[in-house]
Amino acid sequence: MTGLMVCLAVLAAASAFGLVHQRRNGRIRVRTKDGQERLTADEIGGPLGARATLVQFSSSFCAPCRATRRTLGEIAAMVEGVTHVEIDAEARLELVRRLAILKTPTVLVLDAGGTVVRRAAGQPRKADVIAALGAAV
Repeated sequence: MTGLMVCLAVLAAASAFGLVHQRRNGRIRVRTKDGQERLTADEIGGPLGARATLVQFSSSFCAPCRATRRTLGEIAAMVEGVTHVEIDAEARLELVRRLAILKTPTVLVLDAGGTVVRRAAGQPRKADVIAALGAAV
């Protein structure tokens, strides 16, 4: 009987963790850090957009990165003055550490000056990215 109770407790804890993780994955968050992070065109390896920039950190083995690349590319083509830059996280470890990138894909939404205004870890939804651009523009 004790084994059954332990098994049920572990199953309940794992289910709760899975639900919390699924709910947080891909969600765009507001940066609340003092002294906002600012990125330059040299740091991201591409030009900043006139209105906003979508910076995607990816890795070669990441399957959701391909879908995120496609989504961000569509949004950049749809909204004038917005550019999409993809950074290989494995090649830019110093930047990954500085920005505390913990998983790929991670998307940063930068305003015209390069300040990080929104951040999403995981594959974001198209509607959430468009809403985040509204805050950046």
